[in-house]
Amino acid sequence: MHFIGNKSLFIITLAGSFTGMVMAYQTYFGFKLINVDSLVGPVVAISLAKELAPVLTGLIVAGRAGAAMAAQIGTMKVTEQVDALEVMGVNSMQYLAVPRILAGTLSVPMLSVFFLFIGNIGSYIVGTQALSIDEAIYLSKLSNFMFVSDLMQGVIKATVFGFIISIIGTYFGFSVTKGAEGVGKGTNLAVVWGMISVLVLDYFLTSFLVQIL
Repeated sequence: MHFIGNKSLFIITLAGSFTGMVMAYQTYFGFKLINVDSLVGPVVAISLAKELAPVLTGLIVAGRAGAAMAAQIGTMKVTEQVDALEVMGVNSMQYLAVPRILAGTLSVPMLSVFFLFIGNIGSYIVGTQALSIDEAIYLSKLSNFMFVSDLMQGVIKATVFGFIISIIGTYFGFSVTKGAEGVGKGTNLAVVWGMISVLVLDYFLTSFLVQIL
């Protein structure tokens, strides 16, 4: 969890803050055309909670932690460390895969919530300071339109993304063959399929969650 969670905080902070700020600008100038610019806060917050925070967090973790999982396990595979574990009677799947899968499943939703928090701070700063939206109006609209179900939808998505990314990373790590070339190929496949899985699952999860939340 330290590698996936703590060591991802810096890039999540950067991505979250700038995503929130950009969303505030884009939403404001679009909404100003129809005189509803006071709704910038809740629209950005809901967009972040339901969609942007879990998806972008998933993509970041897939590119960073998914690749690392595949590379670490793949290197152990080609250097016969995995075989050594099996010879000693240690279940390599339990020892190497399960902790990573649990860490990914728990870390990604927490990172997603942090992304949401930082993104809303960025949106608030831009909205109230750069775009001159009244602070009281910004916060009141946010509290009126933002619900727990919006947050839950994002957390559920992020949890599923974390689980799938970890499964994919460990799978391609254990599938590595042919030395260093195989490690590189496995790492690349883990990133590609991890990102594709996040985007595809996002559609199916959205279509399901909007009906129950």
